[in-house]
Amino acid sequence: MAEFTLPANSIVKTGKTYKAAAGVTNIKVFKVYRYDPSSGANPSLDTYEVDMDTCGPMILDGLLKIKNEMDATLSLRRSCREGICGSCSLYINGEAHGPDRLITTCQLHMRTFKDGETIVIEPWRAKAFPVIKDLVVDRTAFDRIQHAGGFISVNTSGNTIDANAIPINKEDADESFMAATCIGCGACVASCKNSSAMLFVGAKVSQFALLPQGKVEATNRVLNMVKQMDEEGFGNCTNTGACEVECPKGISLENIARMNREYLAASLKG
Repeated sequence: MAEFTLPANSIVKTGKTYKAAAGVTNIKVFKVYRYDPSSGANPSLDTYEVDMDTCGPMILDGLLKIKNEMDATLSLRRSCREGICGSCSLYINGEAHGPDRLITTCQLHMRTFKDGETIVIEPWRAKAFPVIKDLVVDRTAFDRIQHAGGFISVNTSGNTIDANAIPINKEDADESFMAATCIGCGACVASCKNSSAMLFVGAKVSQFALLPQGKVEATNRVLNMVKQMDEEGFGNCTNTGACEVECPKGISLENIARMNREYLAASLKG
């Protein structure tokens, strides 16, 4: 009979409990993933009873209250609070960015959850997104994919072409713009059972493939970006569409299909 063992430190244990102050009645319970890889200990879920009467209306407000007033050792990321940077990206009650759609973690309201409902906060889980500490993961794999080809090289030696000099079909321009709205948060990877980054890479390939300015380097771009994606350890597409459903910007699966067509064409050229 085959025997299977779980990886080291893969079992999440019950952690500490931080009670609300005496007399507090309006409480929301948070269970937060805690893990420090340098400690050698297993991850845990710590429990925090947060006083809602002295807390802001957003999930991020609850986490900041925990860090500022209850447990300063908690590590998390946040920046814009406008849904455009992806820094705060978290897995909330089993869904990337929480149960609402077309929003990021920082845009998720407390009122989304019912009274008495426990809110479970976890980081992204993927081989290519290793946990640095607690809710902070290393997403520089996306940066390396971008560096592999997600750009256009422009000759600026005094002969720069005016931006409006090249007519572009409006439909192509609109699709390119929609692909470019990808903020690289990693929700597509977190929601995929194979931790696939194909929606992210597809969006970054598509935003240039649809424009005449992107045609010159199209072959090397898609070959290099897909190669880097594979080297980073992301899995293959499952074709379930979970990535599109949980993407905060609604990036379409059509971008994956376009990337596949671009990759096939580039491979045949080689």
